[in-house]
Amino acid sequence: MNVKQKTIKSEISVTGVGLHTGANVTLTFSPAPDNHGFKFQRIDLPEQPIIEADCDYVTDTARGTTLTQNGASISTVEHVMASLVGMDLDNVLMKVDGPEVPIMDGSAIQFVEALESVGTILQEKDREYFQIPHNITYTEPDRKVEIVAMPLDDYRFTCMIDYNSPVLGSQHAGISSIAEFKKDIASCRTFCFLHELEYQLNHNLIKGGDLNNAIVIVDKEVTSEELDHLAKLFNRNEIKVAPQGILNNMELRYQNEPARHKLLDMIGDLALVGVHLKGHIMAARPGHAANVAFAKKIKAAIKKERNKKIQHTYDPGAKPLYDVVQIMDILPHRQPFLFIDKILELSKTHVVGVKNVTMNEEFFKGHFPGAPVMPGVIQIEAMAQTGGILVLSTVPDPRNYLTYFLKIDNVRFRAQVLPGDTIVFRCDLMEPIRRGIAQMKGVGMVGEKVVVEAEMMAQISKVKETQPTT
Repeated sequence: MNVKQKTIKSEISVTGVGLHTGANVTLTFSPAPDNHGFKFQRIDLPEQPIIEADCDYVTDTARGTTLTQNGASISTVEHVMASLVGMDLDNVLMKVDGPEVPIMDGSAIQFVEALESVGTILQEKDREYFQIPHNITYTEPDRKVEIVAMPLDDYRFTCMIDYNSPVLGSQHAGISSIAEFKKDIASCRTFCFLHELEYQLNHNLIKGGDLNNAIVIVDKEVTSEELDHLAKLFNRNEIKVAPQGILNNMELRYQNEPARHKLLDMIGDLALVGVHLKGHIMAARPGHAANVAFAKKIKAAIKKERNKKIQHTYDPGAKPLYDVVQIMDILPHRQPFLFIDKILELSKTHVVGVKNVTMNEEFFKGHFPGAPVMPGVIQIEAMAQTGGILVLSTVPDPRNYLTYFLKIDNVRFRAQVLPGDTIVFRCDLMEPIRRGIAQMKGVGMVGEKVVVEAEMMAQISKVKETQPTT
């Protein structure tokens, strides 16, 4: 059964301090239309640039996950991203008036409660899921990091941390479904070791950090003088080490709260894949850098699977949507430069065309005598003409328009095309046509074998009245 996309019913804002800048920052969650996805907007900057929540735009993972796009950055996005996935949302615009998301209490619970307070609304478009098709693995042997995604018809997480610490030891956390996020994971706060806290304080890296938004692990002997120094820095009368080996600033919400928080971070970082996932994610000693690298690996698998779906076999003998005469009513090309014989399918986003390759082609006279092979440039031209049908179908009077190549990328010739072959071309829009510019992914197949593929950019332009229309 298809699941509809969701957004929130109305805007809701939360305000707090940025962990690294110490400045007050307001984050406003706003409803967004179908297929919008998750995006940030820096409303404090002159042009209010948009930053997509996409792992391809991650530029730093040192002390949280930072995204950069359109000349702007937004930092520590992992907790808010986890809250969006945990609340089962698809489309939200997050307006931020500073360079980082507020740290709040160091967990995701306040974001979850804010989103829950306004409620959600179903949208018209179906949600896209990526179901892990096979084991996808990532390792960093030097750090003993291991992450694997396995096929499962749900979204399940298991996480293990091991810092070689006498206080933390080895901890495990897990959820059997993402529906358990709010109850079991959202309130788990970030943590750090005392020596890390001292380093960051000394280097002015956590201006917004205080003892209300992080669990501080003490796994070494500390003197009373050191504790007095920390008390002064955080404006406390007194700081002590609790029996569990943490500063007495707070009580643990769960015995394994650090492991649960690492799981929270991972859910947030993997949200940067851009679609809802179905699979079992198991991780040992994960961190932001590894999470993002793993997200990119999953995204590459998604692209590969999408290409597989595109590359299904068509029957070239099927009744055409357009025959060659109807094609000539749309395209201006004529013999000997018309390289499409049929159109089998046409939608708003894709087109399928057929080229029957015979020995009568003009180019076989010279390419090559005694060893006829269809030139690669002609294959690309035939693919482009197929795409031209798609582009010209978006205007009411295609005879009055021409399409011009602007760019060809990632061209691959996989096998020779010979006389007697029938090539089936499929072109899919890579993004909506804007200002007459179309970007398409094209694949040419002979039977079940891919022979050519390319990414193409073309521009549709109206023919001047003084020019012929054919």
